[in-house]
Amino acid sequence: MNRSMYARGVFGASAVLFGVLALMWNDAGTWQALSRFWALPFGEAIGKVLMAAQIAGGIAIVLPQTIRIGSIVLGVVYAACSLICIPGIVAHPATYAQYGSFFEQFSLLCGAIAGCAMTEKSASRSAALTRAARIGLGLCAISFTLAQIFYLRFTADLVPAWIPPSQQFWAVLTTIAFALAAIAILINRQARLATRLMALMLGLFGLLVWVPMLVAHPEAHGNWSEFALTFQITGAAGMVASSL
Repeated sequence: MNRSMYARGVFGASAVLFGVLALMWNDAGTWQALSRFWALPFGEAIGKVLMAAQIAGGIAIVLPQTIRIGSIVLGVVYAACSLICIPGIVAHPATYAQYGSFFEQFSLLCGAIAGCAMTEKSASRSAALTRAARIGLGLCAISFTLAQIFYLRFTADLVPAWIPPSQQFWAVLTTIAFALAAIAILINRQARLATRLMALMLGLFGLLVWVPMLVAHPEAHGNWSEFALTFQITGAAGMVASSL
């Protein structure tokens, strides 16, 4: 129960943070792939409604009495955010960053599904939702692995230089860790442990990479949204682990 509370706290708080940042800074640096909403008819209004809903859902999922409604609201938001990434994949199928954006949002949807699973009264439906969240997150872990392989130099550059033995070492090690987590989660062998360890790794990434970057460049809106997104994914992984 305590682990579930912590996962909900991280998932909900980071959802609120991203929503607030997006509404406060209405620019592509903050919205990133979600700026594609703006190309839709009434897209800017749709995007703002979704971010407001994300804030409400983030608050609701933290409160014990409203976990289910918060999970449902966030599920709707993250389903929409996942779908809006698909045109980027269609337009640029050879650019892996487009797939990466989709699976980042899809991982958040998995976290919301896990929240629904934890509050589902029907044992069979709860098991089905848990299975869907687990398999979905496993696919996301494959994407995280591939993203680091394709952008290994960029990943290495993000690692603080003061951490021994080298930036390249940690880039390779975390890539391997994502791959092992993906296998364990998908075949359902020590899936809970693998998911918790992946959440821990993502949380450390947020603290060791994005916090120093926020301190060094607080004016960069992209750093703030990356910080929030990293902890959204951390919380989502924690939610899935808590549902297993």
